[in-house]
Amino acid sequence: MRKLLTLTLTAALALSATAQKPTPAQTQAAATPTTDTTWWRHAVVYEIYPRSFKDSNGDGIGDLNGITSRLPYLEHLGIDAIWLAPMYPSPQVDFGYDISNYTAIDPQYGTLADFDRLLKTAQAHHIRIILDMVMNHTSDKHPWFIESASSRTNPRADWYIWNNGIPAPKRAADTPPGPNEHLGPHGWVVPPNNWSSLFQGSAWEWVESRQQFYYHFFYKQQPDLNYRNPAVEKAMFDAVRFWLDRGVSGFRLDAITTLYEDPQLHNEPLTGHLDASGFPEANHTLTSDLPEVHTFLQRLHNVVASYPGQRMLIGEIYTPNTAALRSWYGTAAHPELELPMDTLLGFHKEGAGITDAANTTLNVPHFRKYITEAETELNNHTPLFVFDNHDNPRSWDRFTTPTETFEQKEAIAKIIATVLYTTHSAALTYYGAEIGMTTHTPTRQQDVKDPIGITGWPKEKGRDGERTPMQWSTIAQSGFSPSPTTWLPIGSDYKTINVATESSDPNSLLRWNESLINLRRNNPTLHDGGTIMLDNTNPSVLSYLRTAPTGSHPILVTLNMTATPQTIHLDLSAAHITSTTIKPLLTNTPSLNTTTSLSDITLLPYTSFIAEIE
Repeated sequence: MRKLLTLTLTAALALSATAQKPTPAQTQAAATPTTDTTWWRHAVVYEIYPRSFKDSNGDGIGDLNGITSRLPYLEHLGIDAIWLAPMYPSPQVDFGYDISNYTAIDPQYGTLADFDRLLKTAQAHHIRIILDMVMNHTSDKHPWFIESASSRTNPRADWYIWNNGIPAPKRAADTPPGPNEHLGPHGWVVPPNNWSSLFQGSAWEWVESRQQFYYHFFYKQQPDLNYRNPAVEKAMFDAVRFWLDRGVSGFRLDAITTLYEDPQLHNEPLTGHLDASGFPEANHTLTSDLPEVHTFLQRLHNVVASYPGQRMLIGEIYTPNTAALRSWYGTAAHPELELPMDTLLGFHKEGAGITDAANTTLNVPHFRKYITEAETELNNHTPLFVFDNHDNPRSWDRFTTPTETFEQKEAIAKIIATVLYTTHSAALTYYGAEIGMTTHTPTRQQDVKDPIGITGWPKEKGRDGERTPMQWSTIAQSGFSPSPTTWLPIGSDYKTINVATESSDPNSLLRWNESLINLRRNNPTLHDGGTIMLDNTNPSVLSYLRTAPTGSHPILVTLNMTATPQTIHLDLSAAHITSTTIKPLLTNTPSLNTTTSLSDITLLPYTSFIAEIE
């Protein structure tokens, strides 16, 4: 839904602070294999942006029937669940994240019958469906908002955040009104505070029919709902039950941290920066992460948990550190989210002081730190690691540089996939990551579709680059659509980066992902084993051991994150292992396939190596 939030100064300082060493008890807990078979604890969740996955009717836009047609591919890949970005009726200002009806399907994606067919067919392919639920706001074309905006006395008058504003600064009679200055019932007024929209400009918009401002954390076409009104919560929970009754396995909750705002509407501290439109940025401390969100999630969790079949909640969460992430799981007595998204590993640039998805680095201490923290600081909750989504440049581009060769970039992509699928976490991936799709950012403003890029150009170019259509084959439009015109252009590299070509290449990134997911699902150690970090001071190679459940063998994962060969000397005594005999399971360096000893392993540049300790 959103670009990653710039952190407050306090959060930035906390983020850059040296990580505390885990206690012996935490280390022991992390090293202990699990026995919980709950499906989502081990799941591979695959995000699909419906517009961009597969077009079945030739209009250039992906749809539900297109997704259904590709379920055999997803089953073969090893996907456990699909997260569908919004496919509800919408004016498409924010491409579905501005919802005008929570209990229907947008006609451009299909019908409810098409959705039911997708759900049923997915179940036959052993794939669950998770829906994106946008609770923070609706479209300004939603009947709720249309009614609310019509007067101050209608039944839904307080379903949104409305305010009279405050008197405008005095000005000379011949001076024109200032920005967002309006003539109200008692004279000229301006917004009640300095709150800024995450999508640029003031967070307040004037409506003549009410002679009031309404609040919007995102676009002005996305007014925020007022959850201090119990009727709003009831209406949203009814929508949740509608889809649970149809059989969905849960929800990914968009922008869930922004559900409540300071009721006193105090000014927020400013970051000292201007957004792309030139408006002063507020730090969102009074419009995000308020305590009321947690009690709301506890109530929502009770609704979802009342259904059979291990239904669950994923949260779009961006936190400054692992300790803050832990709070979003709730407690044993009051659970909240099953899987809050851990973006610290995949989207944070170490040392930058902010969460900066555009400048992530392949940094061993960074990976070691956040994997360790996820294993030791979450009170044994399951982390959900993620490296790609629809709001940020693709990991292929973020973790590589323009000077690296294609082969080097592919090897780095294999490292990212190895971390995602061999750590003790649930895994969230994004369509096309498995084949190495790249970011295709528009080079001209007239080509931009994302409103962020339209209004913020050239400083902000929008999110179109990470949303281009799935690249299926080498034929016209890469097999995405029979139409010569697609909603976004097909990536220019589709002739070499596509499913068909990579399926026939045993060394491709796609085949690597298939092998990893297969190992993850079928090897008891990768499925259930604990984790012990190895060689903790090595700045170039990340190594960790997955401890073995009874009857299985430990597994070593070691990754050379540099462009130079590295020789490693691993001590397994912390895991009480004396054997030095290994059996290679998967590597992108063929010479390592004959390695049988743990002693003095030399890893070529950007090598991934997975081996069983015998």
